[in-house]
Amino acid sequence: MTRIHADITVSLDGFVTGPDPRPGRGLGEGGERLHYWIFGGPWTYDSPSSGQEATRADAEAAADLVDAGAVIVGRGMFDDGEQWGGENPYPMPIFVLTSRITDDLPAGFTYLSDLDSALTQAAAVAGERPVLIGGGPTVIRQCLRAGVVDRLTLHIAPVVLGGGTPLFDGGFAADLTPVRCRHSALATHLTYDLGR
Repeated sequence: MTRIHADITVSLDGFVTGPDPRPGRGLGEGGERLHYWIFGGPWTYDSPSSGQEATRADAEAAADLVDAGAVIVGRGMFDDGEQWGGENPYPMPIFVLTSRITDDLPAGFTYLSDLDSALTQAAAVAGERPVLIGGGPTVIRQCLRAGVVDRLTLHIAPVVLGGGTPLFDGGFAADLTPVRCRHSALATHLTYDLGR
């Protein structure tokens, strides 16, 4: 059976974006600070590399992301990231979960309108490797509520955003089993198993 891993970066106060995320604003006001750990320090959409090398803990956490055999993301994340310039940034297929499948969407991605189809098709492609639920928060919450997530990784950035898009909204409760904790100056990477 294919394992389902959910993975997302969150601020210390529980937000996965800063205030006002949208196309052209990406992660919202101050939201880029969430992902300093991926880029080795400060970055922006206009200048994506800080020129610094990632720490070992951050590099290991990033390597876990590309260990998946397929990725599922939501349309909100896809659009807020400006559809990644129409190019898949991962070395595996991406399935975009959306209720708005339109003719102007870039090729190179698979668009599906329901979670069950996305999970089934992603699992078929992933084979023995896990399927990564890469965000945004709506898709992760939907998967957690459906009880399909085997493992949850939270990359906690040492920043308080004071607002934005929350990861949890009170619609999910579970006991989690700690699997791993890694940290750097830019993030604490916590991995949990969910009993299912």
